[in-house]
Amino acid sequence: MYRFLLTPRWLGILALTLVAAAVMVLLGNWQLDRYRGRTAINERIDAGSRMTPVPLRDAVPAPTGGGGTAGPAPADEATWSRVTVTGRYDTANIVLVRGRTVDNRVGFEIVTPLVLADGTAVLVDQGWVPPAPGGALAQPQLPPVPPGEVTVVGRVHPTESGAGAVDRRDGRLETRRIAVPRLARELPYPVYGAYVLLDEQTPAADPVFQAVPIGHTNNWQNFGYVVQWWIFAVMTLFGYGWVARREARRAAGLDGPAKPLDRAAEPSPSTPA
Repeated sequence: MYRFLLTPRWLGILALTLVAAAVMVLLGNWQLDRYRGRTAINERIDAGSRMTPVPLRDAVPAPTGGGGTAGPAPADEATWSRVTVTGRYDTANIVLVRGRTVDNRVGFEIVTPLVLADGTAVLVDQGWVPPAPGGALAQPQLPPVPPGEVTVVGRVHPTESGAGAVDRRDGRLETRRIAVPRLARELPYPVYGAYVLLDEQTPAADPVFQAVPIGHTNNWQNFGYVVQWWIFAVMTLFGYGWVARREARRAAGLDGPAKPLDRAAEPSPSTPA
């Protein structure tokens, strides 16, 4: 019954089916890797909220280049860990990061270089502030920055991808993304290869700053894609088997057209008395 499966036509259909199923399995495996990676990020975020802060140098390699350069990025295991560092804010190079949303409001995140005693610096995201009246891109009124030494406690945040242009507007640096290597080129000192998302500082930060929330990655969406692609692979193989079985039954005459009913041979219904 199934000898037709060895014909060139059906062998071609089988090859296409196997290739399609293999591609779907590989796509499922790719989404599984993304699920595992995002799950690891979420676990580091949760672990960082519970850990005791460690010195910045213990989590992020110190920069070794000259001014305008960024140091190496931290290891994946060090991202989102809590660190502490002491230095002086460089108010001449405050960075306004526009188009940032907190609680469904668009404003600015304020990133200020913290210059350490050894002459290196780390970018500190002090928090979110609303724009000035006049629109979402109107430069905000910045609260004062504590003079003298400041001790910062915060999370190691990896540099953001998709670096855009960095402009100076009204004497302030302005950008859309916190891309550390790109921002470092605008600064006169070497900069650590990650920035610090502020949790607390001494002296205390101005209450105008609103803490930037750390969102967990949507790893379950990737897990859903894993299941979806693997189900598609099974359905593809099942569909091939179903079509082959239907073709075999048709060739054997088991699924021929049904004979028409002879209505004339049916007894007529009895007439009521």
